[in-house]
Amino acid sequence: MNGNYIPVIAIDGPSASGKGTVAQRVAAKLGFHYLDSGALYRLVALVAMRSGGDLGGDEKRLSEVARELDVVFKGTEIRLGNEDVADAIRSEACGNAASKIAAYPAVRAALLARQRAFRQLPGLVTDGRDMGSVVFPEAALKIFLTATAEARAERRYKQLMAKGIDANIATLLQDIQERDARDSNRSVAPLQLGADTNLLDTTSLNIAQAVDSVLQQYAETRAKARA
Repeated sequence: MNGNYIPVIAIDGPSASGKGTVAQRVAAKLGFHYLDSGALYRLVALVAMRSGGDLGGDEKRLSEVARELDVVFKGTEIRLGNEDVADAIRSEACGNAASKIAAYPAVRAALLARQRAFRQLPGLVTDGRDMGSVVFPEAALKIFLTATAEARAERRYKQLMAKGIDANIATLLQDIQERDARDSNRSVAPLQLGADTNLLDTTSLNIAQAVDSVLQQYAETRAKARA
């Protein structure tokens, strides 16, 4: 392993699986950079929604939006121009729109180089749908983090209620199941468990246990690489 090697931990998984929280905490523990790739798709969705763009047909325009995003990630802030949109992009409407946008090959291509630019020393932890399969296929560790749809709907429900946002758990479950189907069946970079990816089912785990599992797997990966 040469001195210029930059390790990547890629954590992929379905909506509301907790991969973002786990990835952030793993990055903090290791002192690595963090990339929330889904935020980029949500930003494209937010810009398109605000401009009245057609989320279901104008792939060329959406890819232009992706290339021209004026975004800065700073701590918990996600600044689009001069506005912190970290909360705005977390709405259910924005998430559903992002899932539709992510199916467009031109949009994914426009964001690819931007995502790879986050790989900087001392390392990167990233989460998304295709981080291990497409964006960082040579990642040191690939995790597919999941949970049952029912568990994910309950977690999302609690998150929204804690923020004072009214939610219906049956509607959330339906949305999650629809997004799972859409993400898994799209023609470009579908959500899937790769042959070189470790499955981590968090249905019966809390966040701390999931973080510990990823850290342990990374330590084992490093030990093997040194052997």
